Amino acid sequence: MPKRSAYHHGDLKTELVSTALQLIAEQGIAALSVAEVARRAGVSTAAPYRHFASKQALLIACAVAAAGALAERMLQAQEELPRDEQGTDPVEAMAASAAAYARFAAENGSGLDLIFAPDLQDAGDEDLLQAGRTVMDALLPPALAVTGGDARSALDLLERQIAGAHGYAALLRSGFLSRRHPTLDDIASNAAVIARSLAREAQQAPQN
Repeated sequence: MPKRSAYHHGDLKTELVSTALQLIAEQGIAALSVAEVARRAGVSTAAPYRHFASKQALLIACAVAAAGALAERMLQAQEELPRDEQGTDPVEAMAASAAAYARFAAENGSGLDLIFAPDLQDAGDEDLLQAGRTVMDALLPPALAVTGGDARSALDLLERQIAGAHGYAALLRSGFLSRRHPTLDDIASNAAVIARSLAREAQQAPQN
């Protein structure tokens, strides 16, 4: 691969993160290689280390970028919902977030598994911790509204919502659903159905 002639204004750092995310999408987190990222970006194997001190630092940058993109998608999906004088229906907000998450995970091959990877969380990187909070800030308000402000119930609800959305994305990427030829729209719709059902069930549950 021919080397690119120049990168300006931090473009190489952005390119390295983008390339690393693509590699993760294709082969998973464990397969990330700084040397392979450099090769694909068309730079020397030493070039990434001018921006990232280690492979873990590059992974953290990828997780931060993924978290920002995921949160933006979920918030945008919520903002596109109809509103009345009470605002957005929290059940539909949860369904929209689940659909957006399923699309993101299917397209990128990563989601909360990258953002909240235990090895990265233990690093104590403030940017990554803030990125995780950004994702939760997108997810938690409608879940709290559904559960009447019960934080424990809201987190349990989110766990099940994301499990359903992530599961559909993983099944699509693995080829398990290939006989049915589902589209991204299909799995997003299915993830929304699961989230909607879970949210309505939570609404009907007695509140502590």
